[in-house]
Amino acid sequence: MSDLLIRGGRVIDPSRATDGVADVYVKDGKIEAVGRNIPAQPGASIIDAAGKVVAPGLVDLHVHLREPGFEHAETIATGAMSAAAGGFTAICAMPNTDPVTDSQATVGFVVRQAIRAAKARVYPIGAVSIGQNGEQLTEFGEMVQAGAVAVSDDGRPVATSHLMRTALEYAKTFGIPVADHCEDMSLAKGGAMHEGIISARLGLKGIPSAAEEIMVARDIILAELTGGHVHLCHMSTKGSVALIRWAKERGLRVTAEATPHHFTLTHERCEGYDTNAKMNPPLREAADREAIRQGLKDGTIDCIASDHAPHHYDTKEREFDDAPNGIVGLETALGLGLRELVEPGLLSLPDLLARMSTVPARIFKLPGGTLMVGAPADVVVFDPAERWTVRREDLHSRSTNSPFLGETLSGRVQLTLVGGRVAYDRSNRQIL
Repeated sequence: MSDLLIRGGRVIDPSRATDGVADVYVKDGKIEAVGRNIPAQPGASIIDAAGKVVAPGLVDLHVHLREPGFEHAETIATGAMSAAAGGFTAICAMPNTDPVTDSQATVGFVVRQAIRAAKARVYPIGAVSIGQNGEQLTEFGEMVQAGAVAVSDDGRPVATSHLMRTALEYAKTFGIPVADHCEDMSLAKGGAMHEGIISARLGLKGIPSAAEEIMVARDIILAELTGGHVHLCHMSTKGSVALIRWAKERGLRVTAEATPHHFTLTHERCEGYDTNAKMNPPLREAADREAIRQGLKDGTIDCIASDHAPHHYDTKEREFDDAPNGIVGLETALGLGLRELVEPGLLSLPDLLARMSTVPARIFKLPGGTLMVGAPADVVVFDPAERWTVRREDLHSRSTNSPFLGETLSGRVQLTLVGGRVAYDRSNRQIL
């Protein structure tokens, strides 16, 4: 691995509150220096980043990689490649695979497959309960030892208040968060989209906002009871944002994420029974979307996560009721953040990068999210001004289920480095 000098870019590092034209020097897979007019050492490769942004690699706390069990939709290798193409240097893999990632062995499998892929870093999230059945806790300590960075039964909520309390207490021992999919199944069962005027017009059973908010309230109360860290996944309603704001005012250990599709789309996108607009939690109303945006602006919502959920074309081409939930999102997340949050002035570019890099890395205690000297050289270089169209044939994921196909986004990733190694290079330059 030769040295690499990234010269003359706009270097934004939210971890150090720095933003200005500078060079970044990479040596032995780590950040060697950041500053003006850094000389290239003999044999070093040079990247001209003039007019581009150079930032810590993006970090996604919520990704579904489908392997093992659903490799027709995605593999760890294709998901990690998709991540790198989207500027992500680290992603966290949810455990709802087949078999479920609920043991030391299954966590180890994810780690080994990610090392073989040699693209974005992949951090496994272990299941809260064995088989995600909501009955018996898994062995958190063994999974953490094997590489798990959090626990979650995502795809399902943590089933009972007792199980959630116990999980929070147990996870606290190992210094990891419990990430919860907040959904009261007794209210949501059989629902296909948000409960509202659109669901009524389409004749589809709806999922009320209360289904999410009840579980958000439960988790907040249990976080206060236990002192544990609860991370609330893919928030979608204005009521949830208000509850999280209340929890933070009380100083509770509560963090939360929102997805690009929830700060971009509303339930109106389901008109025409478009299954690429079917997800869980469902797309909500304009007031909910605005609350999510404001929550990101004021920090109530800590970070942005893609909830990348690939599905094979055949499974999405079904009746709306029968189609699976979810969309691919790793390669559109940055572009949507720029178009929907930065360009309208809701967030500055450094704030967006903080929500997509520094803050998520801090929440799950991951390396990365910084260009500090000595840190791993996990770096993204992108052109914030470039406009590009989302095309099925350009996506690197094994699946292409996205409601954003054909749309124009802002900002395009040019280069992604993971540990100083090129994981994605749009120009196919032979750099290292």
